[in-house]
Amino acid sequence: MSGAGAPSAVRDDPQAVRQAVRAPDLADAREALAAAARRTDELLAALPEPGRRSPEQREAAEAAKDGARALRCLFMDAHADAVYAELTGGRTRHRRLAELAEAAASAFPGLVPSADRLAAERVRPQAAKEGHEIDQGIFFSRVLRSPTAGPHLLDAMRRPTPRALRLLPDFIGSGEADLGSVRLERTGGVARLTMCRDDCLNAEDPRQVEDMETAVDLALLDPGVRVGLLRGGEMTHPRYRGRRVFSAGINLKALHAGGISLVDFLLRRELGYIHKLLRGVLAEDGAPVMGAWHSPSIEKPWVAVVDGFAIGGGAQLLLVFDQVIAASDAFLSLPAADEGIVPGAANLRLPRQAGTRVSRQVILAGRRIHATEPDARLLVDEVAEPDDLDAAAERCLARMQSPAVVANRRMLTLAEESPEEFLRYMAEFALQQSLRLYSDDVIGKAGRFQAKKAGRG
Repeated sequence: MSGAGAPSAVRDDPQAVRQAVRAPDLADAREALAAAARRTDELLAALPEPGRRSPEQREAAEAAKDGARALRCLFMDAHADAVYAELTGGRTRHRRLAELAEAAASAFPGLVPSADRLAAERVRPQAAKEGHEIDQGIFFSRVLRSPTAGPHLLDAMRRPTPRALRLLPDFIGSGEADLGSVRLERTGGVARLTMCRDDCLNAEDPRQVEDMETAVDLALLDPGVRVGLLRGGEMTHPRYRGRRVFSAGINLKALHAGGISLVDFLLRRELGYIHKLLRGVLAEDGAPVMGAWHSPSIEKPWVAVVDGFAIGGGAQLLLVFDQVIAASDAFLSLPAADEGIVPGAANLRLPRQAGTRVSRQVILAGRRIHATEPDARLLVDEVAEPDDLDAAAERCLARMQSPAVVANRRMLTLAEESPEEFLRYMAEFALQQSLRLYSDDVIGKAGRFQAKKAGRG
């Protein structure tokens, strides 16, 4: 059945279209989906830009997009494994998230947005976007929930990045790497990662996610490293000048300006460096591997030192660390309700550590946990006065270099969070987070942010 030449009865009958995208033959279903997507694109192209539409036009656009997305869900529900197999050569190729999405756009027109379409959207503020990333959320939600495709994609994301493999020989030789937003130094078997976005309180954006994954890969792959340490550097921000800060979470300026993407930031962050902190890196493709017969992964213990605060994404990070040391004047928070988005995998991990009541207070009600509160001991292993923080960190790093730590942390991780549980969560996260990015409340906040910024200018 050709999309252009499909009988009008099929094109015009919603039930027939739904059946067509679920057709057993993948080629027929692919053409039916492409034809339906073209019709939606034609309708949207006839309307003004999203920010200039009348209420009636917005309603028509949303109805058209909603119908097309329902068809994508039906298509992927029926064909996710076949689609993924085609895109990965029968699961012989390990494509990372962005590469997989780009390949899907080429091989299955109308399933996910093309690179050109995403590039055009990227330069627009969040409020002026069409919301094509929701289609990526549908795609990845179905891939991740598949018992065959999901684990394969997870393994692809645990492989070292090409950048890390390129930098590895120099880092092994020198023990230093300046990646831009993260500095890395090896001393005495410790890989010391310092987040150094001093202008924005280590607020994360795609640049920092890229640098963090590279740094984590280097620390895990270097045979001279036995334990990793993550800490924030000194700030130049006027309010915190000369003081260390751990992390202010997601870069809200980038979010409201449309610079935070679902694939390159929100999904890559969770499936990339944060998951590598928890489960290690799959050392293949030329990386140095010792004892690969008993485990293909390289895992090491990690220690976090919290100066100032760990807000949002910073607090999410702490949930995968083996030891967390905080200054007595520090606090943790997950202002998900205020930001309007889902706080990564915190909904999965925080209840295990802090319990359901505290988790709801933190995530739903915006409660801050100060280091000196009793509840902080559910999330922090040691609290020290700011002047004693360095010594406390060194004592902890020495403990974490015990030979039995790696094997026991592996077993603890398996008991606490199985890969299957993580995949189930991330499958739903991919869809819900994409919807949140384009929800009315988040777009409204983006508009208010832009108005405030223009007023200052």
